[in-house]
Formats: sequence, C-alpha cells, structure tokens
Amino acid sequence: QVQLVESGGGSVQAGGSLTVSCAASVATYCMGWFRQVPGKDREVVATISRGGTTTYADSVKGRFTISRDITKNTLYLQMNSLKPEDTAVYYCAASGIRVGAYCSWTGYNYWGQGTQITVSS
Repeated sequence: QVQLVESGGGSVQAGGSLTVSCAASVATYCMGWFRQVPGKDREVVATISRGGTTTYADSVKGRFTISRDITKNTLYLQMNSLKPEDTAVYYCAASGIRVGAYCSWTGYNYWGQGTQITVSS
C-alpha cells in the first residue's frame, strides 16, 4: 500500500508560477501528476521514472517540470506560465506501468487526495 499526500495548491494569476509536492510513503518506479476538471476525465500532466525519464502532455510541455527526490520519497511539479485552462484538481499517482525506461499514462494504482489549482485571468 502506498500513501500519497499532496501539498502546495492554491490560487495564482495567469502567467504566474506554483509548485506542488507529493510525499509518498513508498517510492515506486513510475510516478506521475494528473489533473481533472468537473465533468471531464482525469488527464495526465507528466510522469517520471525512478531513473528520471519524463513524459509530458503536449498542453504543458515547456511550462511544467516534474521531478522527484528519491531520498525523500517526494514528487514535485513546478508549473510556470500558468494559464486559466490549467485550473483543475491535481493528483499525485504512483505504481504506474513501466514501459522500458518510460512510464505509462495509464494503470496507476495509488492516488493522492488531490489539491486544487486555480489560475485567474
């Protein structure tokens, strides 16, 4: 069983920056950030392997950076140049499917409680 606790959500104006963190009770090979808005399916934001291999959704590429501190079992998401369409509940996820050096965008078994990010125009 993996417990995930997110922190760092909040409100920011468009163009601003925010970093969210996720403390994990156990570090798994694949971890990721996902987001969801009411009425829509949860979507991937970024994933990272234990070795540091990352993938990003096209909508955040170049603006968001996922990273992890293996020694602290902590996952981070640095978000820059935020847009109103980035407004969502952001979830940390663990134990995704490993595909070679990469991590899948599906099959995550453990989820945090979510943290709200609101970007105003």
